This record gives sequence, structure tokens and C-alpha cells, in this order.
Amino acid sequence: MKIIKSTLKIVLKFVLFIVVFLLFYGLSAFILSIIPVNKNQSEHAKEYTIYIKSNGVHTDLVLPIKTDLKDWSEKIKFENIKSKDSTHHYLAFGWGDKGFYLDTPEWSDLKFSTAFKAAFNLGTSAMHTTFYKQIQETENCVKIEISKEQYQKLIAFIEAGFQYDTNGNPIFIEATTYGKNDSFYEAHRTYNLFYTCNTWANQALKKADMKAAFWTPTDKGIFYHYQ
Repeated sequence: MKIIKSTLKIVLKFVLFIVVFLLFYGLSAFILSIIPVNKNQSEHAKEYTIYIKSNGVHTDLVLPIKTDLKDWSEKIKFENIKSKDSTHHYLAFGWGDKGFYLDTPEWSDLKFSTAFKAAFNLGTSAMHTTFYKQIQETENCVKIEISKEQYQKLIAFIEAGFQYDTNGNPIFIEATTYGKNDSFYEAHRTYNLFYTCNTWANQALKKADMKAAFWTPTDKGIFYHYQ
């Protein structure tokens, strides 16, 4: 009987810890995501156009494929475009957990093991790139005009996210993609509850001196500052 009572106490304490942790996490995510960073953008010139794009959960950074500062098509390709294709003008970058990207094309495919590894810093990461012919502004796709200096910082942050081979090329991942215009590459860092795909995108905006949240694990925390 004592053993049963002791076990119940341990279980109850564990459940209470989980509940308190989730409440603290949710409250922190809400409060910190509405705290603005780099909110005064009137001082910056408007020389380059980029977009932030969400699928309702995950945020991508969408950049022009080619500018005077960077031609992404020299290193980033996908299966059906072996050489430069002038009909595609934009390239989206999304960082995230490799297991989520490759093993979970739909939420119905999500496994407990994949979610557990991702949440607790046990997996590896990947960069997902998608080519677009055109981008249309919607409530889930916001246009942002930035300066040359900001764009240079954004390029540097994204480039630092890739892993490279000895020839300086991003390490391509042979995997089933979501469509005909996307591909995956090995990336640095690992996904966890405190550094999610949206945290990465928000960090990119912060590093480029653009409007961003103080910290956010969700896309809502990013788009809140671009309403």
C-alpha cells in the first residue's frame, strides 16, 4: 500500500510539473513574442524586397534569387532545375528539425519519437529551400523593404545556417521533397522547444536589424510585428 501511495505521489508531482511547465512556456511565449525589437525602421533605406511567408505554422524567409549582392542559384538547386531558370525569381528558406521535414510530410504522419527528439534537442536539422516564380502578398505573406546593409546581414545569417562540403557547397540531402521546386540541405544547430523553426526565422530578422519579436517559438509572434 505504501508503495502504491508513493508511486501515486511521484506521478502526481510529475503531472503537476508538466502542467506548470506548459503554463510557464505558453505565458513566456506570449509575453516575449509581443515585445518588439528593431521597431524603428524609418531610418533604413528601402533598396531590396523580401517576404516572410507562413503556412500557418512554419515561417519561411523569401528572398530574390539574384541581386547584385547574391545569386542563390549558383549553389541552391532542385531536381527539375539543373541550371538557372529565369522563370523563377524567388527562393524561400526555412530551417527546422530534419525528422519533421523528411519523415512528416503531413501532420497525420507525425510519430511520437519524431516529436520527442525535436522537442528535446535530440535530432538534427535541415534547411528547406523552395523556388517560386512569383510571390503574392496575403495575410500569411508579408512584403518587407530593407536596406543594402540589412540584406547583407540577412544573407550572412542564412549562409551560416547551412553545412558545407570541402568544396564550399551546401550539403544536399537525398530525400523525397514536397513538390517539384524544393530541396533539403544539412544545417547547423538543433531544434528544441526554445529554438524552433520560427525562432530561427525571427533570429534572422533580428540579426538583420529588422522588426522582430524578442523571442518567439511561433509564426504568430513574428507576424504580430508586421500587421
